[in-house]
Amino acid sequence: MASSAAAAASFYRDREDAAPPSSGPGAMAAYDPNYVPDSVKTFVSHLYRHIRDRNVYETHQMYEGGFTRLSDRHFRDTPWPPAEAVAAHCDGDHVFLLLYRELWFRHAHARVQGLTPAQRAESWDNYCSLFSVILQGVVNMQLPNQWLWDMVDEFVYQFQSFCQYRAKLKNKTQEEINLLKQYDQAWSVYGVLNYLKALVEKSMIGEILEREKVGLEQFTATDGYDYEGGSNVLKMLGYYSMIGLLRVHCLLGDYHTGLKCLAPIDISQQGVYTTVIGSHISTIYHYGFASLMMRRYIDGIREFNKILLYILKCKQYHQNSPQYDQLLKKNEQMYALLAICLSLCPQDKLIDENVGTQLKEKYGDKMTKMHRYDDEAYAIYDELFSYACPKFITASPPVLREPYTNYNQDAYRLQLKLFLYEVKQQQLLSGIRSYLKLYSTITIGKLAKYMDVDEVTLRTILMTYKHKMHSIDSDGKVISSADFDFYIDEDIIHVVESKLTKNHGDYFLRQILKFEEMITQLDKVQFD
Repeated sequence: MASSAAAAASFYRDREDAAPPSSGPGAMAAYDPNYVPDSVKTFVSHLYRHIRDRNVYETHQMYEGGFTRLSDRHFRDTPWPPAEAVAAHCDGDHVFLLLYRELWFRHAHARVQGLTPAQRAESWDNYCSLFSVILQGVVNMQLPNQWLWDMVDEFVYQFQSFCQYRAKLKNKTQEEINLLKQYDQAWSVYGVLNYLKALVEKSMIGEILEREKVGLEQFTATDGYDYEGGSNVLKMLGYYSMIGLLRVHCLLGDYHTGLKCLAPIDISQQGVYTTVIGSHISTIYHYGFASLMMRRYIDGIREFNKILLYILKCKQYHQNSPQYDQLLKKNEQMYALLAICLSLCPQDKLIDENVGTQLKEKYGDKMTKMHRYDDEAYAIYDELFSYACPKFITASPPVLREPYTNYNQDAYRLQLKLFLYEVKQQQLLSGIRSYLKLYSTITIGKLAKYMDVDEVTLRTILMTYKHKMHSIDSDGKVISSADFDFYIDEDIIHVVESKLTKNHGDYFLRQILKFEEMITQLDKVQFD
């Protein structure tokens, strides 16, 4: 499950203007940066000792539980003490203080209202310093995968947050405008991409995953940890940075590059990315969304089905987690994206029965209307896309001169426009599909008469259908998204319906899970 230390931050991310409760504008005024509670001193000294001793288990316990408990007790809406105030309790260790500042800024983004451009720029500088130290290869410690994932996740989130912040110029004061001009190099898209790519390349994670395929590495078996005295930090940051790159490129609308960045990770198999649920959900959500926008509907449907089935079976174990609400929201967003994929490319055979039942309850009526391609259908496509899409950003900063206006919705409007244009292009395709599903062979003239078009127009529609139901995968191969194919021979259309290969392994696994649930319920029965 995603760590409690990052839970509060994650909870507020999906609402652009949302912020945690605060006691008011005076909260920061009452904050004394020089005051360090004894419990914080103990926390810092113990966390430092566990990291120095390479005790991953204890480090994880303090990171996941201790940090949040202390935040709730002492710093509900104020920052933690600055690094300078706690330096004496960690021997002034430079790398540890960089890690502490990373937690400090993460907490501030989640709990403290009114972060200034200077504070956001300071967080950027700290990430630059931390990643530079790691890239130099001088870090010899083991950190929990949860922390390393949260580090990359937060890095991308703060970049996204800063881009949204700087694009809202309308109500900013002149002082804020001047600060944005002063810190114009902070959180640049090139800087963010360069650090993520550097972590991938320096860690050589691509080569490690290739060597694992031929049995020369034990990366997945050890969950990325190094049990021979080495460090997992650079290696795992490189691994998670591939997911971070997918997310950044999705935010920028470059879906092809995003999927290419993720290609070294085989998401059709269990991997290290599935050991942290936040990483698992983020990977599949962005992969599925990119597949949707690339017209790779089958890939999106297949992965959405798998993750939604997983959440359906496992969410009961996370009900007491601080991130439970966040998990449920992503779950709902992915159901909306699955409804879009299935409406554009019906593939009911790929959907698990349980997932299909949930989907029908949530979006059954809307999916029926979406097949009509009228104004009401376009409104539903608009609604579901707007609800489920990422918060897109513009790569370039806005021009900081009057008249000031807001640009934060420009990227979203562009992506929505492109998506709805694709939907409108498929308006005639729904009719051609309905007719072809009824026949194994039919003449061009007969089908043209049914559709009330001439034969030349029908041939154009058929070619359009072929084009729209095919896409290019990450390897450059042409793949089909249709559940049937056809070809034309001497003015006769021959329809070939594809047959789904049954996966008997999945069937047996589902039955095993059902029996395990039954046994668990029987064990709870009290016999007299």
